[in-house]
Amino acid sequence: MTGFASAQQSADAASAQGDGAARLAIEIRSVNGRFLDLSFRLPEELRRLEPALRELLVARLRRGKVELRASTEGAAGAALPEVSPRQLQRLASLQDSVRSWLPDAVPLGVADVIRLSAADGAHTVDWAAVLPDLTTQALDSLLAAREREGARLTAMLQANLGQLRELARQARPLVPELVQQQRSRFLDRWREAMALADGAALPEAAEERALTEAAAYAMRIDVAEELTRLESHLHEIERLLAAGGEVGKRLDFLIQELHREANTLGSKAAALELTRISVEMKVLIEQMREQVQNIE
Repeated sequence: MTGFASAQQSADAASAQGDGAARLAIEIRSVNGRFLDLSFRLPEELRRLEPALRELLVARLRRGKVELRASTEGAAGAALPEVSPRQLQRLASLQDSVRSWLPDAVPLGVADVIRLSAADGAHTVDWAAVLPDLTTQALDSLLAAREREGARLTAMLQANLGQLRELARQARPLVPELVQQQRSRFLDRWREAMALADGAALPEAAEERALTEAAAYAMRIDVAEELTRLESHLHEIERLLAAGGEVGKRLDFLIQELHREANTLGSKAAALELTRISVEMKVLIEQMREQVQNIE
């Protein structure tokens, strides 16, 4: 399913100086996918945590293309960090010591002071201890968003189930009517043939042949079995939606079966109305197929 969640946490990134702050931000994005596909975009200092993060996501997600991004800002990454008098004093003392041995050394500039002050505070933040809990927080929000989307998808699928049942109801009485119409046509042709033959052929044999052809025609266009299986699949989909849980892959299979029955119904259609019903069924089933891929 699609979804987005974020979480962030600040920390004292310059405890020794008492100034500055660092922030860790997490974003998790999820888009549709039949299988679970994870990707990570982490700062260099956090790449070693990727296996633990992957294990955390795999334990709670089953489907979707999921991207996790982490970024650090503040004392270690801010463009203009606060520089305390204590830091300035320390840098000046270090500069004096270096220039006492290396008189030709270039004095520190403002940019050097800012960069060294930021780097000096960076090592005090232990994001390894913070990242798993922050990821869990973002993951909780993502799952809650996906659950809300799942409720909307379930309502849409149930509406489509109702429409498919109505189409099946419309199709059921059409076949007996078509069979009866064709039987009458065969008998009319038999009577015409008897009139032309002027009694040369045995009426009983000709009538039996006409009725046999009508029966064979009825078998070719009979869709009762397809409609029964379709109704069974609809009932099972409805049951899975009510039960909840990890039903996405089972729904995928049932949607394929629905499509198979609708195709067979269309191939057996002997009337324009049955063809229309088959086409409308396939449109609804295709809508369901696209949405079922979003369900975990």
